[in-house]
Amino acid sequence: MTAIDDRMTGIFENLEVPEGFKAELIRGEIVMMAGPDMVHNLIIRAIQHQTPYARWNALTTQDVAFVGAVSEPQPDLVVFERGVVEESGRLLPAPAVTLVVEVVSKTSVFRDHRTKRELYAEGGIPVYLIVDPIKGVCVLLTEPTSASASGMPDYVAERTTKFGEPVPLDLLGITLDTAEFQPYS
Repeated sequence: MTAIDDRMTGIFENLEVPEGFKAELIRGEIVMMAGPDMVHNLIIRAIQHQTPYARWNALTTQDVAFVGAVSEPQPDLVVFERGVVEESGRLLPAPAVTLVVEVVSKTSVFRDHRTKRELYAEGGIPVYLIVDPIKGVCVLLTEPTSASASGMPDYVAERTTKFGEPVPLDLLGITLDTAEFQPYS
């Protein structure tokens, strides 16, 4: 990291985020977002309830740390195996994460479909699920690679399903039921 990167990380760590907002550090840029739509929250709740508690932690508002990247995103949902890391602290190391979920909002389309896709692949996160209530689809990304044909980190496997169709989350040992997922009105 450079001195500027260190300074940006320090600013981010000391940032006072107004109530009802969320802030992330993405590739050296502080991104602040308003609170989510109820559709978003209900989708996240449905995924949390289907994640087997005995084996997995499924958390919201958990910052993820990436080695060598000036990024501390806060995915809408992060899933990691219980007992794999010390369960305290603000940052969860990316290598400990099995699944990240982002629910697309009107202001996060590019960030969720492109910027975070590259960041999560670069961090080696095995599964990235993009839930898009604008289009009514789930995009399941697996098999991260550090350099794709475009030269950017990406996922090798991509599967798109419509809301209402099952989404296999093999690493978690479940098939996600998306029947409750609703598009934005």
